[in-house]
Amino acid sequence: MASDSLTSPEYWNELQINRQDVEYLHTYLFEQETPLTTRELVTVFVNERIRVERLAEQKRRQAGGKTYFPKESYQTGDDIVLPALNWKHGKILAVRAGQNPEIGTFDVLTVQLDDASEERLFASNLALHALNEKPVSTEEAGVEADVILAEHGSALEKKIEAQFRSDDELVRIAGRWFPRALLIDVNVGHLNLAEAVLDMSGGEPLTTSALLKDVAMPEGVNPKLAEFSLNYALQDDKRFDEVGPAGQVLWCLYRLEPDAVREVPSFLRYSDIEHDRGLLDTQMIALENQIDDELSLFNGAGSGGIKEVTVSLIYPHLRAGTLPLSPRVRALFPTAYESPRVRFTLVDGKTKQKMPGWVVLDDGYVYGLRDWYKSHDLMPGSLVSIRRGEVPGEVIIEAKNYRATKDWVRTVIVGADGGIVFAMLKQSISAEFNDRMVFAIPSLEAVDQLWTQGSKKPFDQLVVTMIRELSKLTPQGHVHAQELYSAINIVRRVPPAPLFALLASTPEITHVGDLHFRLSE
Repeated sequence: MASDSLTSPEYWNELQINRQDVEYLHTYLFEQETPLTTRELVTVFVNERIRVERLAEQKRRQAGGKTYFPKESYQTGDDIVLPALNWKHGKILAVRAGQNPEIGTFDVLTVQLDDASEERLFASNLALHALNEKPVSTEEAGVEADVILAEHGSALEKKIEAQFRSDDELVRIAGRWFPRALLIDVNVGHLNLAEAVLDMSGGEPLTTSALLKDVAMPEGVNPKLAEFSLNYALQDDKRFDEVGPAGQVLWCLYRLEPDAVREVPSFLRYSDIEHDRGLLDTQMIALENQIDDELSLFNGAGSGGIKEVTVSLIYPHLRAGTLPLSPRVRALFPTAYESPRVRFTLVDGKTKQKMPGWVVLDDGYVYGLRDWYKSHDLMPGSLVSIRRGEVPGEVIIEAKNYRATKDWVRTVIVGADGGIVFAMLKQSISAEFNDRMVFAIPSLEAVDQLWTQGSKKPFDQLVVTMIRELSKLTPQGHVHAQELYSAINIVRRVPPAPLFALLASTPEITHVGDLHFRLSE
């Protein structure tokens, strides 16, 4: 193999991880006695593959003959390898004396190349010649592993992980791999001690190293090996939950996690409404992406490079003390290698107050904001900005508060018949809001009673009722789709798509332009 093949994209794209490669990585892990991430193992693999290919290339080049240097002497019948001709092989057919007074004494070799019919002439016994210098080897020329990793590292990670996942001899914890045979025995007594330590922490997650201070492991054991072995044993025990962000291992007792983390809060539970997404036009899809509902299908909504996101609260998230984990929002929060729940810290952007928070990845929400919402007097439609913290594992949230003023806003009232009523009333407002989504709710407890009714009523009837009630607030009798989405979520958890599909397909609802709708005459 030539050195340029190692840097060829085709070589690494077509490369398959074979059993020999896996065995080499096994051996490396055994020798190092240190758990490694897939990325770290890819680095080891790439460097080893480069070394092996260089060695094979060198052997191929030198096989079957002497390396030709003009200063050396040769005889008829010798096989030689010619570095200047890309290491081609040849056989010396004749040796004669050279004639050139300016150069001095030397010989001329007649060489038959293996891959050519013609004969070539080369000098020998020539002390001064540029080709007398040893050619730069592939290794000395350098094939940059860093360049290969940057271009092909992610693809190689997937290939190695695919092999490792079916390998019973390896175990993985928090993204790190290790041979099962090297694990230290962790017994029930060790695990009970770990439970007691976490119990005393009152639900506050602890690192494995903190647990090891009280969970006595055999003396003289590699600390990293002890830590990995304990991690593996804790992962296998249902009492414990690994809740650290990617790159950090944190343990918590599952029973001490908030109820709203272990189970989806009732306000966020969605009963699927059958609908045809093909009915959504481009305006509807754009609004769906803008709303940041965690239940939406985001068609090409990008999240790369996002530094800050502002979301408009809907009633379910306000009541549950949560935020939607849409792709844009998700990009700002910690992720995990394997754990579905991640513990992190919320920081108030103004007061710098720190609060425990949880990212519930599988169900798409962030928990831990209920008291914070109350302290800022937020309502459905209030704006909350989210940005990355200055410290890993922290996320900054901020409500755009100002001195409280009276303003006319849509207000939710529960009528004498137990139904929902909307009225434009003056309310005390102290935070910025989305005009189309804001609703003042004087009594959250009274509105909570509507939740059961909203889930029982057929969806199409609920939408018509909401349009009828909201249309009374404007002279035109029009209702915007975003306003309607926020209103319906006061009584039932519904993502935008089923609502928009219904608006586009119900004969008694007319689109009057710019996503405004009214009931047909």
